[in-house]
Amino acid sequence: MYFEDLDLSDNILDALYDMRFEECTPIQEKCIPEILEGRDIMGIAQTGTGKTAAYLLPVLSLLDDGCYAPGSYGEKNRKGEFPHDAINCVIMSPTRELAQQIDQAMQGFGYYLDTVSSVPVYGGNDGGRFDQEVKAMRTGADMLIATPGRLISHLQIGNLDLSRCSFFILDEADRMLDMGFSDDIMTIAKQLPETCQKIMFSATMPEKIEQLARTILHDPVEVKIAVSKPAEKIRQSAFVCYEPQKLQIIESIFRQGDLDRVIIFSGKKTKVKDIATRLKMMNINCGAMHSDLTQAERDEIMYLFKAGKINVLVATDIVARGIDIDDIYMVINYDVPHDAEDYVHRIGRTARAQRDGKAITLVSEEDIYYFRQIERFLEKEVEKNQMPEGLEPGPEYKVVKRKEKGRGRGKRHSKKKGSQKKSSAEKKASANNTPASANNTPASANNTPASANNTPAPASEKPAKKRKRAKKQASKKSENQSKTTENQSK
Repeated sequence: MYFEDLDLSDNILDALYDMRFEECTPIQEKCIPEILEGRDIMGIAQTGTGKTAAYLLPVLSLLDDGCYAPGSYGEKNRKGEFPHDAINCVIMSPTRELAQQIDQAMQGFGYYLDTVSSVPVYGGNDGGRFDQEVKAMRTGADMLIATPGRLISHLQIGNLDLSRCSFFILDEADRMLDMGFSDDIMTIAKQLPETCQKIMFSATMPEKIEQLARTILHDPVEVKIAVSKPAEKIRQSAFVCYEPQKLQIIESIFRQGDLDRVIIFSGKKTKVKDIATRLKMMNINCGAMHSDLTQAERDEIMYLFKAGKINVLVATDIVARGIDIDDIYMVINYDVPHDAEDYVHRIGRTARAQRDGKAITLVSEEDIYYFRQIERFLEKEVEKNQMPEGLEPGPEYKVVKRKEKGRGRGKRHSKKKGSQKKSSAEKKASANNTPASANNTPASANNTPASANNTPAPASEKPAKKRKRAKKQASKKSENQSKTTENQSK
């Protein structure tokens, strides 16, 4: 389907023409008509499918027209024009970076919309920015693009009135819940009028998302775009290695060629800093992106990377979702995400816009379990690379039982006890020249028990009783000898 076939305003179609956008993606084709009709939407689609345009285009078109189309699904509840002194649309984003990207997309799609205003609302800014947000909220802004925490702050202070809001959009809803924003979302939703049209997008559909949808959406249209596997143009491979070898492998990768436009992901900011430091020692032009940076610093790093002034970006999962950069050549996973969906989002930064791309994952011994889960999700085995020259072979790549479960105080203490028993049993077995195990199970090939009398008494109990009896007998013998000597002397 082409955008011209949709009932979008002329100003929106003109902007799309200038941006060379002609054909709808599947999520856009299914969602835009329903949103224009005023229906609530539950959209399941991963990043990179065009879902930002799927909700921005119809909402901007409706705001441009000034009111809902006659005969629309929402006409019975919403008649007349959108108020100019109210917040007409709230778009919630889990991160500042995604909020910025949505705002940038809105500026492009709304290029010819002189009467539609928007303001991004997120933390990490100076007091002057906060004052601008307050002014926009009090005088009215058509669209607020906000992170949950910042919006809650304005609600608590009394800067924000959502009683006349017409659209409420949750983007990356699953990510927001993972980040602990569930209560904030419900607090904001309670401020909305009954007539507010609600649109929710999520990359996955776990039970908690279904519950949220049932709570805030009214008779929603459910649009599911199958969770796609990574693009075929991404060549995936992995190094199975020990943790200390990872930095050496990274160095080897960069020595092999003049790599440009690379993102290295790590789940921990300390590792991000270590990797960036090592790359800079190799004279590689790189930048680090993590939560210790101020918002201004993060903006600067992202600007430099998008502009091509930084060749390599080392980042936590801040940029794994929703950041639209088309020319990424390679993605390196320094560690393995514990969720297969997160793996797809990470490597989905490359091979965009019909380009080729590479994705390399460094799999340590502890990560093998999680990478096997990812391979099961992908329904294929990822190619394993040979270790670089000069490095020892990594661990064997095999299915191992998950070690995390049962790690606790009780198990450590029981293990300690077991080792004590083993020690006693071994001492006893040594005395009898018979091997014994820690749990008193038969140790020899013919299941001969370690104890001579086959009595399954605890190893630490019998020697103690023997020692007591021997001590008592020795004492009694000594006492008898003493009495005999005394009688002889008499």
